[in-house]
Amino acid sequence: MFTFFFAEGPVTNFPTAKKSDTTLFSRFFSGMLNRSFYIAPSQFEALFLSLAHTEDDLGRTLEACRAIFREISA
Repeated sequence: MFTFFFAEGPVTNFPTAKKSDTTLFSRFFSGMLNRSFYIAPSQFEALFLSLAHTEDDLGRTLEACRAIFREISA
Protein backbone atom coordinates (compact mmCIF):
# COMPACT_ATOMS: atom_id res chain seq x y z
CA MET A 1 0.00 0.00 0.00
CA PHE A 2 1.14 3.53 -0.73
CA THR A 3 -0.15 6.95 -1.65
CA PHE A 4 1.08 10.26 -2.97
CA PHE A 5 1.14 13.43 -0.90
CA PHE A 6 2.07 16.75 -2.42
CA ALA A 7 3.62 18.43 0.59
CA GLU A 8 6.62 20.54 1.57
CA GLY A 9 8.15 17.94 3.86
CA PRO A 10 7.68 14.40 5.06
CA VAL A 11 4.17 13.22 5.84
CA THR A 12 4.37 11.21 9.04
CA ASN A 13 0.93 11.60 10.61
CA PHE A 14 -2.55 12.97 9.96
CA PRO A 15 -1.76 16.62 10.86
CA THR A 16 1.12 16.71 8.33
CA ALA A 17 -1.04 14.89 5.76
CA LYS A 18 -3.74 17.55 6.13
CA LYS A 19 -1.19 20.22 5.13
CA SER A 20 -0.64 18.62 1.71
CA ASP A 21 -1.84 20.24 -1.51
CA THR A 22 -5.11 18.52 -2.40
CA THR A 23 -5.54 20.69 -5.51
CA LEU A 24 -2.24 19.43 -6.88
CA PHE A 25 -3.26 15.86 -6.04
CA SER A 26 -6.50 16.45 -7.95
CA ARG A 27 -4.49 17.46 -11.02
CA PHE A 28 -2.36 14.32 -10.61
CA PHE A 29 -5.47 12.15 -10.26
CA SER A 30 -7.02 13.68 -13.39
CA GLY A 31 -3.80 13.20 -15.34
CA MET A 32 -3.65 9.54 -14.38
CA LEU A 33 -7.31 9.03 -15.23
CA ASN A 34 -6.81 10.70 -18.63
CA ARG A 35 -4.07 8.11 -19.26
CA SER A 36 -6.41 5.22 -18.30
CA PHE A 37 -4.97 4.69 -14.81
CA TYR A 38 -7.65 4.73 -12.14
CA ILE A 39 -6.15 5.46 -8.73
CA ALA A 40 -7.88 6.32 -5.47
CA PRO A 41 -9.51 9.75 -5.95
CA SER A 42 -8.22 11.06 -2.62
CA GLN A 43 -4.66 11.24 -1.37
CA PHE A 44 -6.03 10.06 1.97
CA GLU A 45 -6.75 6.64 0.44
CA ALA A 46 -4.24 3.93 -0.41
CA LEU A 47 -3.04 2.51 -3.70
CA PHE A 48 -2.25 -1.19 -3.85
CA LEU A 49 0.53 -3.02 -5.64
CA SER A 50 0.31 -6.78 -6.06
CA LEU A 51 2.12 -9.69 -7.64
CA ALA A 52 -0.45 -9.55 -10.43
CA HIS A 53 1.22 -6.36 -11.69
CA THR A 54 3.92 -7.07 -14.24
CA GLU A 55 7.13 -5.12 -14.81
CA ASP A 56 5.47 -3.72 -17.93
CA ASP A 57 2.49 -2.54 -15.83
CA LEU A 58 4.85 -0.81 -13.43
CA GLY A 59 6.88 0.75 -16.24
CA ARG A 60 3.78 2.17 -17.93
CA THR A 61 2.52 3.49 -14.60
CA LEU A 62 5.83 5.15 -13.78
CA GLU A 63 6.03 6.74 -17.22
CA ALA A 64 2.52 8.15 -16.80
CA CYS A 65 3.51 9.52 -13.37
CA ARG A 66 6.66 11.14 -14.80
CA ALA A 67 4.68 12.78 -17.60
CA ILE A 68 2.13 14.16 -15.18
CA PHE A 69 4.81 15.40 -12.78
CA ARG A 70 6.40 17.28 -15.69
CA GLU A 71 3.02 18.80 -16.60
CA ILE A 72 2.04 19.93 -13.12
CA SER A 73 5.49 21.26 -12.25
CA ALA A 74 5.68 23.48 -15.36
